[in-house]
Amino acid sequence: MAVFKGAGVAIATPMKENGEVDYGQFDRLLEFQIENGTDAIIVCGTTGEASTLTHEEHLDVIGHCVKTVAGRLPVIAGTGSNCTETAVYLSTEAQKLGADGVLLVSPYYNKATQNGLYAHFKTVAQAVDVPVILYNVPSRTGCNILPETIVRLCRDVENIAGVKEASGNISQIAHLAAIADGCVDIYSGNDDQIVPILALGGIGVISVLSNIAPRQTHDICQKFFDGDVEGSRKMQLEAMELCSALFCEVNPIPVKKALSLMGMCSGALRMPLTQMEEPNAQRLERAMKAYGIL
Repeated sequence: MAVFKGAGVAIATPMKENGEVDYGQFDRLLEFQIENGTDAIIVCGTTGEASTLTHEEHLDVIGHCVKTVAGRLPVIAGTGSNCTETAVYLSTEAQKLGADGVLLVSPYYNKATQNGLYAHFKTVAQAVDVPVILYNVPSRTGCNILPETIVRLCRDVENIAGVKEASGNISQIAHLAAIADGCVDIYSGNDDQIVPILALGGIGVISVLSNIAPRQTHDICQKFFDGDVEGSRKMQLEAMELCSALFCEVNPIPVKKALSLMGMCSGALRMPLTQMEEPNAQRLERAMKAYGIL
């Protein structure tokens, strides 16, 4: 069974200017998502700046999210690591905190072989009872999870449900869908490819765009599911410039700037991420205004 279907938000982790996690702003973001139709919360992923959270902070943010959401939506915790032992630790602790599933990014920097990826994901998944979504983002990790490896994992390990596919390679994703024969839940990991991946049999998106446009991102998916493919396509195309602006600098720099423009959070980041360059910030603001969210 799918962990969720539709638009899941890869939620940002608000920070105070001194770098501490701002739980007051976090609650506000979570309620904004729930009120606007988001189908799942994905916490402590790339957009959530998990790479600069301590293990204690990482688990505190997951626990706080689970408590605040209080069963209203599925909460999927980002618990991946380039160290298998660390990924097991974070995943088992996230399950204890009540997460409904975990998102496991492929090991970064190590650049494991396909056999190494299989062993890593199988080890982590077998340490928990909750569903697992793999996360393929080779532009960040330097490592591509091949379709054959994804299918093998979903068939061999009962609780590995699917993959967040952020390779950007539509041909690879089409090949995955073709050989999976329905055994892999495919989520778009790129906001500019939601409809193409739904058309290949995907069941949703894990979205950065949803941070600032949750209702619209949900509706792109829902219209497609309801058979209004033309309406879904139209909404996808209307969002393209905003999607581009949200990635004109490395995520989550632009989306935090966008949230600050909306008055939703301070926009503070942890180094090595720094504030958006002014020409890019102006482009983002123009795109938000054109899209109607400012």
